[in-house]
Amino acid sequence: MFDPEELHEKLTRADPGYYTIDVCRDIARKLDRIAELKIERNAVLLAHNYQRPEIFEVADFTGDSLGLSLQAGEVTEADVIIFCGVHFMAETSKVVSPACKVILPNLQAGCSLADMADADDVAERIDELREQYPDLGVVCYVNTTAAVKAMCDACCTSANAVDVIRSMPNETILYLPDKNMAAYAAKRIPEKKIIPWEGYCYVHHEIEPGEIIRVKNANPGMKVLVHPECRDDVIKLADAALSTSGMIEYAKQSDFDRFLAVTECGLSDLLRIQVPNKQFFRACKICRFMKMITLDNVLDSLEKLQPEITLPEDVRVGAEKAIRRMFELTSPDLIPAALKTAV
Repeated sequence: MFDPEELHEKLTRADPGYYTIDVCRDIARKLDRIAELKIERNAVLLAHNYQRPEIFEVADFTGDSLGLSLQAGEVTEADVIIFCGVHFMAETSKVVSPACKVILPNLQAGCSLADMADADDVAERIDELREQYPDLGVVCYVNTTAAVKAMCDACCTSANAVDVIRSMPNETILYLPDKNMAAYAAKRIPEKKIIPWEGYCYVHHEIEPGEIIRVKNANPGMKVLVHPECRDDVIKLADAALSTSGMIEYAKQSDFDRFLAVTECGLSDLLRIQVPNKQFFRACKICRFMKMITLDNVLDSLEKLQPEITLPEDVRVGAEKAIRRMFELTSPDLIPAALKTAV
């Protein structure tokens, strides 16, 4: 049973104005029912680092998109995966765990970045570039649809994009869909020609340098952690450019006690909950898609086991190969069991 008083104490670290004791009583009631339904449905619940704080409370795993899918792939006894994230993440979970029923609690929770790379447009662009660059390699960020992953040579995350591109045998790389991450990688791998897709995450792209400078000036001595999806003029102000999981690990391990997390605001909420002995400031934006998933959505999806994410098998297998190739290029000893057993 979830204790409203304990929830109130914890969740007010994220937002003291919203999480009143009355709100936490309602949340506790819903969390109790979700916990019951998870047992009844033999379900695991995954929550991305940008989700609402109350969803973290009932999650079996919390993390970044690929990490969550790979963790779920290790939980072979589960029948159902409830993915509290966005559409491409639930697709990736289905790629890695094809035997499970994968549920996205709100189908409207899409991703503007993934949507900027339409599969037909990507196929056409690859054909055009291969006429000019016969050795072209195609690397896609995990923030893409399964259909796009299936036509790429390798997938990557924000944490390993540079390593994946550097390890590719090709001298010319089409990187998609994030032009800011392509620029970030190009600066660190000058020996390769990196052709960017003209996409971006609206949440990170809209963060301005002035926001970071203002907070830094008001709080001298703090560490600035920036997501690589940000623009170059923002990354230049960072002490470290890291994935969401990388930011969490950095903050936990660092001797410093004050941080500015420059990414979607949900991560600051999570950090304030998980690392209560340190201070976390904000220069962030809200992702309207991530925040579309509510506890009511989760309850409804567990009751009905809908909406379910399905994929054509050829697309699923192609996307699986691109994800497995990422590990083969950068950390073959760490290939997850769910991918080792793939055909």
